[in-house]
Amino acid sequence: MASVPSLASTVQQRLAEGLSAALPEAGSADPLLRRSDRADFQANGILALAKQLKGNPRELATKVVESIPANDVLKEIEVSGPGFLNITVSDAAIVETLAARAADARLGVPLNEAAGTTVIDYAQPNVAKEMHVGHLRSAVIGAAMVEILEFTGETVVRRHHIGDWGTQFGMLIQYLIEHPHELDHKDEGAEVSGEEAMSNLNRLYKASRALFDADEEFKTRARARVVDLQAGDEETLALWQRFVDESKIYFYSVFEKLDMDVRDPDIVGESGYNDMLQETCRILEESGVAVRSEGALCVFFDDIKGPDGNPVPLIVQKSDGGFGYAATDLSAIRDRVQNLKATSLLYVVDARQSLHFKMVFETARRAGWLNDEVKAVQLAFGTVLGKDGKPFKTREGETVRLVDLLDEAIDRATSVVAEKKEKAGLTDEEVAENGRFVGIGAVKYADLSTSAVRDYKFDLDQMVSLNGDTSVYLQYAYARIQSIKRNVTDAEPTAHPELELAPAERALGLHLDQFGATIAEVAEEYAPHKLAAYLYQLASHLTTFYDQCPVMKAETQELKENRLFLVDLTARTLHQGMALLGIRTPERL
Repeated sequence: MASVPSLASTVQQRLAEGLSAALPEAGSADPLLRRSDRADFQANGILALAKQLKGNPRELATKVVESIPANDVLKEIEVSGPGFLNITVSDAAIVETLAARAADARLGVPLNEAAGTTVIDYAQPNVAKEMHVGHLRSAVIGAAMVEILEFTGETVVRRHHIGDWGTQFGMLIQYLIEHPHELDHKDEGAEVSGEEAMSNLNRLYKASRALFDADEEFKTRARARVVDLQAGDEETLALWQRFVDESKIYFYSVFEKLDMDVRDPDIVGESGYNDMLQETCRILEESGVAVRSEGALCVFFDDIKGPDGNPVPLIVQKSDGGFGYAATDLSAIRDRVQNLKATSLLYVVDARQSLHFKMVFETARRAGWLNDEVKAVQLAFGTVLGKDGKPFKTREGETVRLVDLLDEAIDRATSVVAEKKEKAGLTDEEVAENGRFVGIGAVKYADLSTSAVRDYKFDLDQMVSLNGDTSVYLQYAYARIQSIKRNVTDAEPTAHPELELAPAERALGLHLDQFGATIAEVAEEYAPHKLAAYLYQLASHLTTFYDQCPVMKAETQELKENRLFLVDLTARTLHQGMALLGIRTPERL
């Protein structure tokens, strides 16, 4: 089905036609339409137009209104103030537009068939290291952007650029050679849990680090092992692969708990670009983008200087021949643009790495890998803070393990759900499942409802609250509608454009109609927090609607059907919007 024009776009078109008819000299002027608390919409474009045409704005506004023929969409247009147009649409237009949305599986949201290919780089844990609270935001924000962009028609390629290379692996592999059973599992052949995999890796990492720091001969052997790894020695690579595989068991267990879909082909770590590093350096040096400075291959920038006033370069290759993050990141850009045919590269990475990515992107532009047809954007995010407003730590001052934080959220949420068990008619299995959906949803929503670049406080008490801007409030709104639909046995959701709408019905309907425009804005700006804000406002409109417009006790059958239609479309919109944020909406809560 074709996308459904929003009321705003229909009103915009009628106003634009009126402008052209009344003021042909204005050309295709923009009416500058927006939602208003004085009417349904307000148009401010005539003020700028009057200035341009040197006319009286109120007179021009009146002329435009008189040029708009009577129609079934615009109920009333009032000239206000110095030339604003306050516009009220008809009740029938609201209901008919919503009926068209309801008839479409996509709720009228357009699918852009000419969209490009976006590679999203997100959820980047490190091999042989535990995931902590700092890994949360990249995973949650990135997964939401994958869903949102795919929904709008973009071809999305997921990339998890895991830390799976570097000098630490010489230490780990050498230790495993000398202690060959350190990665063995308790029950050979049995399925390994993420906890057991991480326990093995933690133990081996600590033991190898202690030996590396204490034993000079082991340190020498470990450094030699790095050379073997980089040279592609078969035994060394096989042991390295064991670390990667063991880490994946752990990663997948955490991502599963986060209700995230991560697949093997999506994981292309630092090691995946090894074969490209030399050529990347050669291209940059031969083209003059990078130059040798004190033996290192560097890229310099006029506007990036250190505290001493000297230029701070991007070091692509160190003076000892080793490669840093820049060489890998630039090689990844080459691969994503040339092999994956990306038109957009989206990096969901901590704001503290902004300078690095600014330099990498500028270098790629100078090399011609990024241009007017291919863009790279860092979706930078802030820090997760504790209730005290400081970076989130345990009482002992340690970094918080991500799995512990998720488990606590699920426990808290399960307690909240259990309190409603009898009223909602839930089984013990449903309490456990819904507790998981509510707990993980609460964590995700707290993250996604904050503008990515801002820091936010991790407060589980607030996150699992039934009141306020929380996912639990939205999930309960959805479940409440499902309860109403189950209890209404003598009516089906049916649109009745002939009915007059109450103020709360109009407000709910007009907000429902903004769903498509909101999705387009969120995708364009990489701003999932705007979708969260839209959904919270939708649930708030629904709460007002419940208070003022009874469904089951509606005065007439037509009114009951129409209100049932409004809440059904609200439920579908909540469900779709929450799914795009990666949050489940249980049928009973």
